[in-house]
Amino acid sequence: MANILNSLSKVNRAAPVLSVRDIKKTFIEGGQPLHILRGGGFDLHRGEIIALVGPSGSGKSTLLQCVGLLDKPTGGSILIDSMAAHKMDEETRTKTRRDKIGFVYQRHNLLSDFTAIENVMLPMLARGVTESDATARAIKLLRAANVAHRASHLPGEMSGGEQQRTAVARALANNPAILLADEPTGSLDPAHATAVFELLLDLVRKNNMAMLFVTHDMNLAARADRTITITDGIVK
Repeated sequence: MANILNSLSKVNRAAPVLSVRDIKKTFIEGGQPLHILRGGGFDLHRGEIIALVGPSGSGKSTLLQCVGLLDKPTGGSILIDSMAAHKMDEETRTKTRRDKIGFVYQRHNLLSDFTAIENVMLPMLARGVTESDATARAIKLLRAANVAHRASHLPGEMSGGEQQRTAVARALANNPAILLADEPTGSLDPAHATAVFELLLDLVRKNNMAMLFVTHDMNLAARADRTITITDGIVK
């Protein structure tokens, strides 16, 4: 029993892979400030899955853009593996985003002129992985996503579910610590949506990643380890 308690204590003391504090984001529209995010925050640990919910227009996608280093918050702090994002120069932000973060969007965002395997290989090639190693890992990921039989097909030759499964494989290409998903099943029919979400959960658990996903579906949110909300711009 003592050993178990000690192990749990070590897990609880582990630094979060993502830490957000007092996050703020303001846009200027028509010369007037529009305060989308007004504060609050959360921690996300490896092996943890968090659902992000809130009304349309509440700032969920804005928060994901900020923690994914695609946009900069107006105020507050974001730590990724204990590194302060607000202190990073653009080169470091780009490298951190490439190496630490995977993205899955509502639309697959695959490059239409590249095959499924090429789409999955591209993030690895950008990181400097050799073509042979990138090919081997891409095949492995496509197989895990149950779309290996579509490896040589262009996105336009695949179904919506197959495209999104390929997008999941691409998001995992560089073995990120954090997976960010913005309504990852929102464009799919119920059957494909269920299959893609089950795939996400399975791969995140098996690879001990951390996942933050946006959803309007409370049934999906209930599958997460916990839920955070944005209410009146405050992340809770």
